[in-house]
Amino acid sequence: MSAPNLSSTPLNHRHLHYFWVVAKEGGISRAAQRLGVAIQTISSQLKELEQALGTALFTQEGRRLVLTEAGRTTLHYADQIFLLGEQLQEALQARTAAEGLRLAVGISDALPKLIAYRLLQPAMNLPQSVRLVCHEGEFDELLADLALHKLDVVLTDRPAGSHPNLRVFSHPLGECRMGIFGTAALQASLAPGFPNSLNGAPLLLPTRDTALRGRIDAWLSARNLHPEIVGEFEDSALMMTFGRSGLGLFPAPSLLADNLEEQFLSLPVGEMEGVREQFYAISNERKIRHPAVEALRLGIGSLKLG
Repeated sequence: MSAPNLSSTPLNHRHLHYFWVVAKEGGISRAAQRLGVAIQTISSQLKELEQALGTALFTQEGRRLVLTEAGRTTLHYADQIFLLGEQLQEALQARTAAEGLRLAVGISDALPKLIAYRLLQPAMNLPQSVRLVCHEGEFDELLADLALHKLDVVLTDRPAGSHPNLRVFSHPLGECRMGIFGTAALQASLAPGFPNSLNGAPLLLPTRDTALRGRIDAWLSARNLHPEIVGEFEDSALMMTFGRSGLGLFPAPSLLADNLEEQFLSLPVGEMEGVREQFYAISNERKIRHPAVEALRLGIGSLKLG
């Protein structure tokens, strides 16, 4: 077998790792059990490695696989390669521990920022320090950044849905009741006859591409209510800012009533019975491994979303 031009054929480290495990375990069957892959997979990977190196690494003696001279040389270097790999991981883990965790979060425009703050609190309360990096944007753009590992998690008001080119997982965090809020003047005139008082009343709403908008439209339709839609917003904080000016009523999570009164000078006019806003954490992993992301997933129960 003639040796290939190795300078143009980079060594496949997965193939080398399979070889290393076979050599350490003393056989393909035991290596397959340790790695959790099929025997045929390991056999084919070994053949590809031998073809890339241009030499046989094992020879069969009875039922045993025995390293050739080239195999023993390869094992010597593989030991050093994987030892360096372990040392690299240890060094990076030590650096991460010294610097604290970095949590890159994408926050959907439609998600109320006060809710995002509450969702992130459990992660910020970890014993180790957490450096939070927040990015706000549109839902699809954030999912694309998540898939490219630019983000650790995306907080949003809807699950990811089916994306043939994206392998992401949606983790439900909870839901909360929704109310209608407005300035003191609007509350005084519209609260007594709510919800019928919404007929003809100025109303600010999320844009139609948000999950919440569909629920609000259905709630209005079921009650034959016809408010005057004076504004539609992708960003919930911008919608609340316009609401503060008195332009119109706006929907918001009922649990934020105290915050809305303090920050946006807005009071509850009434509750939209049956309408709830849902919250999700979307990650690249079905089983979350980032400790800060896991903390916000497990800590949601203490937030009393209602």
